[in-house]
Amino acid sequence: MRDHFLQLADYNAWANRRIYGAAREVGEDARNRDIGAYFGSLQGTLTHILVADHLWLARLRSQPAPHKRLDETPTADFDALWTARQEQDDATRGFIAGLTDAAIAENFDYKDMSGTARTLPRRIILTHMFNHATHHRGQAHHQLGQLGMAEPPPLDLPYFALDLV
Repeated sequence: MRDHFLQLADYNAWANRRIYGAAREVGEDARNRDIGAYFGSLQGTLTHILVADHLWLARLRSQPAPHKRLDETPTADFDALWTARQEQDDATRGFIAGLTDAAIAENFDYKDMSGTARTLPRRIILTHMFNHATHHRGQAHHQLGQLGMAEPPPLDLPYFALDLV
């Protein structure tokens, strides 16, 4: 099970490199333009993914929540956001590498954003983290097209697998 989640962590980092590279290409004005997306802009969407990942990894590490809201903006600087994204990807992979299959299968107690106690298997939480990021990267991919990018980079898992060959 751990190997499966390590592969998802590698895919996640690969997809983040691609989407951030494309976001850099459209430029700062386009990245920050409110285009009516759920989190406003492309940068808002990328920021939300990072904030959610910060929150989930902190929970899994039994650490205090680093954010109070899912729409927080820890930084408006794209380069700093990219650096934080890479650090988060490395931290997520490192956390998973330290787990055993048994630990991944175990139930985990945490508190949600409202303070309500919850229990889920770690495998469900990890699956949610990667699924959530994929969902919002899909939105970011669409936003790149809205911002004029003719062909945003493919992010599908088979492209990741083909890059490994």
